[in-house]
Amino acid sequence: MRFKLFVELLLAFGLVASPSLSLANQNTVSGEAVSVVGFGDSLMSGFELPPQDSFPAQLEKALKDKGIKASVANAGVAGETTTDAVNRLDWSVPEDTDMVILEFGANDALRGISPDLSEKNLSDIIEKLQQRGVTVVLAGMLAPPNMGADYEAKFNAIYPRLAQKYNVPLYPFFLDGVAAERTLQLEDGMHPNAKGVAEMVERFLPIMEKTLAAKSGNASQ
Repeated sequence: MRFKLFVELLLAFGLVASPSLSLANQNTVSGEAVSVVGFGDSLMSGFELPPQDSFPAQLEKALKDKGIKASVANAGVAGETTTDAVNRLDWSVPEDTDMVILEFGANDALRGISPDLSEKNLSDIIEKLQQRGVTVVLAGMLAPPNMGADYEAKFNAIYPRLAQKYNVPLYPFFLDGVAAERTLQLEDGMHPNAKGVAEMVERFLPIMEKTLAAKSGNASQ
């Protein structure tokens, strides 16, 4: 009884960790930072933005502001398709990577590339990463309406299907909250400006926290 009271007092004053220790506190105690790679195209790389305003940089800061130790590397290359992604996967994602945010498909849709090919490429990437033990968070994309209803339906179905097939977390639309919002875009009307990226990060943060927490829980078992 006295021992139980003693432990409760320690918990109350934050001198020991509770069984439901958060990911942020686990990182703080272990001192180990989670290695994340943002693997994508211009939406990931930070097109026409300074490095500190890119999605990976802003996401890393947002995680650190929440006490989560994570490094988020920027492996985004403007103009790339899913085929380009397959070809550079091995050298873009280092061996010690814990998690990959997989963000490709916008350029496939803009170029009218076959959704079947896009899906195959993304499948290959996810399979290779999972074979390496890397956690994948899939960032979805939507086809532009001008590609036609048939193409749109086929393309938009790719990401939910892959998420279910490989049991990976899905963020349905990477540009959620920014698409069609002129004040959050560059003059080209396609890429986010710094404020737009901040909006994307804020919306993306919950899935990152949930996935990181799940990964940390699995690692501790």
